[in-house]
Formats: sequence, C-alpha cells, structure tokens
Amino acid sequence: MTRRTILALLAPRWADTTRLGRPYAKDPSVIEFANKYWLYYSTPTREANNQLSQWTIGIATSTDLETWTKIGEIPPAADYEAKGLFAPCAKVIGGQVHIFYQTYGNGPKDAICHATSPDGIHFTRNPTNPIFHPTGSWTAGRAIDADVILHNNRWLLYAATRDPAMKIQMITGAYAPADTNFNRDSWTQLADKPILQPELPWERDCIEAPSVIQRGRDLYMFYAGGYNNAPQQIGCAKSRDGLNWQRLFREPLLPAGQPGEWNSSESGHPGIFTDKKGETVLFYQGNNDKGRTWYLAQTKIGWRRGLPYVIGGKKG
Repeated sequence: MTRRTILALLAPRWADTTRLGRPYAKDPSVIEFANKYWLYYSTPTREANNQLSQWTIGIATSTDLETWTKIGEIPPAADYEAKGLFAPCAKVIGGQVHIFYQTYGNGPKDAICHATSPDGIHFTRNPTNPIFHPTGSWTAGRAIDADVILHNNRWLLYAATRDPAMKIQMITGAYAPADTNFNRDSWTQLADKPILQPELPWERDCIEAPSVIQRGRDLYMFYAGGYNNAPQQIGCAKSRDGLNWQRLFREPLLPAGQPGEWNSSESGHPGIFTDKKGETVLFYQGNNDKGRTWYLAQTKIGWRRGLPYVIGGKKG
C-alpha cells in the first residue's frame, strides 16, 4: 500500500496523512457495512498561512477495527457546502449508508445535511438540504455534530447549537416518523430550549458531539464537554424518553491524557459503536499539540449496573 492509500498507524491511534502531510483526522463515526467496518471522519484538504480549508469527509475501511485503509472522500458538491462539510454521522438504513453531516465555516448559519449511498463511497445529497437547524430565542440557529437513532418508532436527531451570542455550545434535538425520508419537513424540534447544556466545571462553555446508543429501554448519550483543546473530554448522560437527560458522572468518563501522553490536549468528539460481538466501542479524537495534529483512537466500554466504564481505566 502506498502512502496515499494507508492511514498512519501509531498504536493506539491512527490518522489520515494523505492531505496535509501530517496526521489529521477528526470526528469519527463507524458502521458495519458490506462485510467490513467503515470509518467516516473530518479532514481538511488545504492549508495556507496556517489556515485549514476545504474540509471534506474521509472514508476508511477495516476488517478488524484496528487497521484502517483510506478508500475515498466525500468532497463538497453543493453550493451550501462551498466551504466544506464536516462531522459525519454514518448509519446503515434500508441497506444503504446514510450520512448526516454539517456545513462548515458559516457561523450561525451552519446546519445539518443528509446524503445516501448504495456503496458507502458515492453519495447523493438530499434535495431538501439543509434538513435541520433549531429555532427559538434561546439559540443562534446553528446546528453541527449530528447523530440519529431510531427509538420508540421514531427517529431522533441530536445536534449541537449555540446561544444567541455564539458563546455557549449546547445540545438540541428533533424527531421524525420511523418511515421518514429524512427531508427537511419531516423534522419537529424536540423542545424550545436546550436538552443538555454545560453545567459542570470540566464542561466549561461547551457540550457538543452527541453520540447515542440504546441499551434495554434506555438511551445513553456520550458527549464532548469543553471546546477543542480546552481540554475537551467525554461524559455520558442517560434518558428514557430521548428528551430528558441525566448525567451519570460528575467527572469525565474519558478524560484527556496526562502531560506527555498522546492525548494530553484532549480526548474528544465521541463516536459510540456496537461491534459484531455486541461489545461497545468508543471512538474519539485526541492530540498533544493543541490541534496541529489530530488522531483517532478507540477504547472498549464495559457496563456495570447500567453504568458505562472504560475497560482498563477508571470509572468517571
């Protein structure tokens, strides 16, 4: 395999080196499709004067969830994506890969979009894009970091938004019927307020990147607290109805690393995944240089009396 077709492997982490010449991959989302594992992530395609631009969604595959090979990208293809697309959430629905993602670089006008693919590589945009952004006096209207899950015969969509001053990041949501085509008019906002917002000291001014799974009757949201490199760290909340959420821990479930460790700047942007064995795997991003590089990594999550814990680590 050539340098342009393989991801940099520096256990326990990996990153795309094909664009910037240094490791750079963010916002992991993993699915199982066509007898392989597929990783979708954010990566920039250009750098000038220390500014990154033309963000795209990278695609890599694996047979073991450890060794990843880049096989393609989803580049900007519509006017609303002119500055890039970012933060994918991949789901297999009806035998196709669906991507829920955000536009990039438009401040309060960034919103959630949707696209589908029969092969995991070539995507058709939803003609009603963007499909969701929140409304109300409590929000600037921005929507980023989408995640969707089918729960109680309806689709729930979660995203991060900001307050009108664009300072505080918080979670919003919407729902659509189970038979939806995911078009813009399918979605109804869950509440005229944030459903989760920063409250704990380590969350600082930001809760973002919701990633949700169901266990039994309950939903578990893994989320990022703190803006990038603040440090960002990962927490978890629980809900029975998808609207009312209760934090499970006062401290991060997955904290940033100690000084000198590869993730000392942050452990952030979770992507929760259930593998073939039914085991829970948490993918996340991290670095130790304040964001000059970005790696993706994974850790297994165990469950004890309804509470998640990092296998081999401390409970939050």
